[in-house]
Amino acid sequence: MGSRFDSAVLVALGGNLKGGFGSVQALLEAALDEFAGAGLTLLVRSKWWRSAAWPNLEDPDYLNAVAIVETRLGPAAALEALHGIERRFGRERERQNAPRTLDLDLIAYGRLVSQDAPILPHPRAAERLFVMGPLAEVAPDWVHPVLGKTASALALTASVGRDARPLRV
Repeated sequence: MGSRFDSAVLVALGGNLKGGFGSVQALLEAALDEFAGAGLTLLVRSKWWRSAAWPNLEDPDYLNAVAIVETRLGPAAALEALHGIERRFGRERERQNAPRTLDLDLIAYGRLVSQDAPILPHPRAAERLFVMGPLAEVAPDWVHPVLGKTASALALTASVGRDARPLRV
């Protein structure tokens, strides 16, 4: 079983601080607009999903989505392009799980499996409903290159961010 997106690059987007924008959603939309200039051609993206911050529930809720892109960049260069977008949107990496304007994670690069940087597929993505839920929305039959399970199946068993839900349009 496979998906037409098995050879694509999967990127998770998220954030819970609006930076200089009117809202977190506006910041995330603007970040998506930067993909093309960074060599990442957007094929499809999910709806925005909301989930509580973790581990500090006092922090603002997160908005998350998954984008499926094509690129001529290799995995390391694609990740660096994503980090460059994060920096332009004010991302600071002061401590783990801190509130942030923008988080762009390289979830998978085709069927590539790598233990070298960048580790692929992303080692914790399958556990996160705020990643697998949006991915299942746009590519339900995508198969995890290591676990051999579809995005839809992984969304059902994800243990982190169980409160994640798509925003109503």
